[in-house]
Amino acid sequence: MSAPISNVRPAPDQVLVDIVDYVLNYAIDSTLALETARNCLIDTLGCGLEALTYPACTKLMGPIVPGTIVPNGARVPGTPLQLDPVKAAFDIGTMIRWLDFNDTWLAAEWGHPSDNLGGILATADWLSRNAVANGKPPLTMKDVLIAMIKAHEIQGCIALENAFNKVGLDHVVLVKLASTAVVGQLIGLTRDELINAVSLVLVDGQALRTYRHAPNTGSRKSWAAGDATSRAVRLALIAKTGEMGYPSVLTAKTWGFYDVLFNGHAFTFQRPYGTYVMENVLFKISFPAEFHAQTAVEAAMRLHAQLAAKGRRVDEIAKITIRTHEAALRIIDKTGPLDNPADRDHCIQYMIAVPLIHGRLTAADYEDAVAQDPRIDGLRGKMQCVEDPQFTKDYHDPDKRSIANALSVELIDGSTFEEVVVEYPIGHKRRRADGIPLLVEKFKTNLARRFPVKQQKAILDVSLDQAALEAMPVNEYVDLYVI
Repeated sequence: MSAPISNVRPAPDQVLVDIVDYVLNYAIDSTLALETARNCLIDTLGCGLEALTYPACTKLMGPIVPGTIVPNGARVPGTPLQLDPVKAAFDIGTMIRWLDFNDTWLAAEWGHPSDNLGGILATADWLSRNAVANGKPPLTMKDVLIAMIKAHEIQGCIALENAFNKVGLDHVVLVKLASTAVVGQLIGLTRDELINAVSLVLVDGQALRTYRHAPNTGSRKSWAAGDATSRAVRLALIAKTGEMGYPSVLTAKTWGFYDVLFNGHAFTFQRPYGTYVMENVLFKISFPAEFHAQTAVEAAMRLHAQLAAKGRRVDEIAKITIRTHEAALRIIDKTGPLDNPADRDHCIQYMIAVPLIHGRLTAADYEDAVAQDPRIDGLRGKMQCVEDPQFTKDYHDPDKRSIANALSVELIDGSTFEEVVVEYPIGHKRRRADGIPLLVEKFKTNLARRFPVKQQKAILDVSLDQAALEAMPVNEYVDLYVI
């Protein structure tokens, strides 16, 4: 007979304790992290504003029950919506992620740490409006920036060594985990309540990666993070009622997360929580493309210019070789039919073909009107992806963290173009000096999609001033974005 399982309630798993103690006790004093968080904030909101031009996104937004009014509710930037914080977190998170244009973190697990802004901003705005209504001081935007830094750090540090993708789980589990931790702190959970809240995340159902991969790639990948950050707000609020947690949710034999979902392996960690992830986060600045293809698109843009300079046409191309890293092969090396925009923006061949033909890659280029051009699939059929082991090694090297791609083109007459190699995309930390001015221009472009000139200026004046932004009440900043 097997020994009976002890029913003595264990101490909380160390992973839970480390997350909670970091959120509650770690003082953010990194100027670089705070400045990067401000740039992350404006870029992320700008991505959401662009997504509001797509009905496929906006049809998911608004109250669950039409006509619902929420006094002192959270506002959704770029819209007239005022919602409860759970649904507002979904709407903000969904618009942020819809076009795959916000920041990225690449390691053993991939993801987009700014997805957490959905829960952070909705909760901070809701708390601030209620505080003002009750004669109390609101939160400031510095509180939002600090929450962003800590959410980035939790999601990114766990992602460094732990590949949820290899067991078929989607990376949005880390959005739910990080958002719950920082939202729980914002709403005033005690240490024990916050440990309970984080445990509720891990005992929760977790999303499969099915919607990110052939043959089922679909638009859920554009709202999955909104769902995760929204669920985080809900779980934090449940914990605030005093609802119990599950202290050995990770390590419990047979029934815990490790045994059920992680092949019995415990999480491993490369570094303690600090400010590393925000300081090193990758911005998507030039192209709304899955990040493993950013350098490939940049290389394709250079080849487009070279073809034009030599008077050559894309229909003269006989073969394109894509030298890349293992993660790109696993995620975006895709042949066969591409059925929808979500399918196309996760296909490296498509993301190379469009700039080779047109000298651009925009969100609109994933839509059917562009995709029906037969030249795109014609070029896709001439492409071959091969792994370069050094590219893969450099991708994981914490001192390099490159995302390299190299393209070589052979024409039907046998002539070739010199291989174009791009190791670091424009949004990489190593290219900040070049990237940040372009990030600001991207933000200005996105503001102009939604607001009149006077409103654009009001947003820009505070958003580009670190001290002014940090001091501004959250509700007043969000009000600048109200339609």
